Amino acid sequence: MNRRFLTPLAFLSSGLLLIQAGPASAAPAGPLSLHPANPHYFLFRGQPTVLISSGEHYGAVLNLDFDYVKYLDTLARDGLNLTRTFSGAYVEPLGAFNIASNTLAPAAGRFICPWARSETPGYPNGGNKFDLTRWDEAYFRRLKNFVAQAGKRGVVVELNLFCPFYEESQWRLSPQNAANNINGVGDVARTNVYTLDKNGELLAVQEAMARKIVTELSQFDNVYYEICNEPYFGGVTLEWQHHIADVIVETEQNRPGLPSNGHTPGRSREGNGISGRRAQLLSPGGVGGEFHLISRNVANGKAKIENPYPAVSIFNFHYASPPDTVALNYGLNKVIGDNETGFSGTNDLPYRSEAWSFILAGGGLFNHLDYSFVAGHEAGNFVYPAKQPGGGNSAFRRQMKVLGEFIRSFDFVKMKPLNSALSTPVDGGARAYVLAEHNKAYAVYLAPDDEKAAPREAVVSLEVPEGNYRAEWVNPLTGKVDKRETVKSKKGLIVLTAPPYREDMALKLIKK
Repeated sequence: MNRRFLTPLAFLSSGLLLIQAGPASAAPAGPLSLHPANPHYFLFRGQPTVLISSGEHYGAVLNLDFDYVKYLDTLARDGLNLTRTFSGAYVEPLGAFNIASNTLAPAAGRFICPWARSETPGYPNGGNKFDLTRWDEAYFRRLKNFVAQAGKRGVVVELNLFCPFYEESQWRLSPQNAANNINGVGDVARTNVYTLDKNGELLAVQEAMARKIVTELSQFDNVYYEICNEPYFGGVTLEWQHHIADVIVETEQNRPGLPSNGHTPGRSREGNGISGRRAQLLSPGGVGGEFHLISRNVANGKAKIENPYPAVSIFNFHYASPPDTVALNYGLNKVIGDNETGFSGTNDLPYRSEAWSFILAGGGLFNHLDYSFVAGHEAGNFVYPAKQPGGGNSAFRRQMKVLGEFIRSFDFVKMKPLNSALSTPVDGGARAYVLAEHNKAYAVYLAPDDEKAAPREAVVSLEVPEGNYRAEWVNPLTGKVDKRETVKSKKGLIVLTAPPYREDMALKLIKK
């Protein structure tokens, strides 16, 4: 939802097919966590996991006209197991960003959010103003049922708590705006809402909302929290993001029924202000435990993360094509994600190439923004206009399933990026990405040098230990194996010729 055409603020320090099993097991082993053997990936319900999806525009809960059960059925049927959703602290007007039938822009009177309506009329999109001191219990029933229904289908929910107000049109609809609540708070510029010192008494409201949501969802294993969508716009400060992360940490640490970890809530053993439980949890890299992961949306495209905040375990980027940001931040030993796409037309190839490139570069999470999901078309069959700022359709979702099946066919937890195995650039001009368990398994993706279908040829030279290897050339569009062969490494080198193809190609190379 970017807005890559706006000028971002420079906050570059810190920070979806779920590839694993399916529906909930009888006794979950704890919520989604980083994998202890390789924290670039997830552990979910006892299985190594990569998140890949093609999901709706984040309004599944806040838009009362959206049938989220049908939507989740569609994701599960298409083999996709991640969805992003916004909390309702942010909502869009009809027509925002040229999005047709935007799920984040409910019809008049059809918006629901964490705060209850008051008895005072005057909300600009229908209904009464909000009372920021009272919760809307109907909202929380809907939110919890959404997460529960997702969990039954093995779908992980990214719950995005906040989002900046890109333009005045969004701020005019916000319950936090003083014009829309009865509490006398929020009489500030939209660029001051998510700050610690200029927020017009909204910080306490935001803290309370975060605590309430985290408390209500505490028993679900299929959720993680993103602090704020695209906080590099709209005046959101890094200090405010860290503060909200600490609120999440403290809320989870202090909820009833947790075993004592021997530390005082809100204090780390190091005394650095990070909660004891999160410091303890993150000491091996954010793995295991019964606490939910926290995500920070870092930048559009790429950025090197300096001084990562210890409470954050997932660092998400938008429009991360090419996937340079993975290599820039791989040393953090956390999940690097690409959780929004768009602004590359409506065709499948640019986004399929973005997904494959990102995952084979070592990313652990990919979510395509799929505009074929709208209210009334929760099966993902809405035909959007050519001017839509992104793509998505049933065929693309099948392509994401192919990617999931491909990566799942490897013991990917033992793999890491290994482009150094390419002895020379790929003959044919394709961009190549290699993910490998050295001396055992190699996954190679050949990304197109442009976004047009055309006859292509490629020769791949890989430096691998001597031995015999089984090679399968997989078509990312169809999932079919276009060519099989057994090859032998001679003097540590294998030269493979891809079958003729028109868009992109993948290679699975396994030592026999």
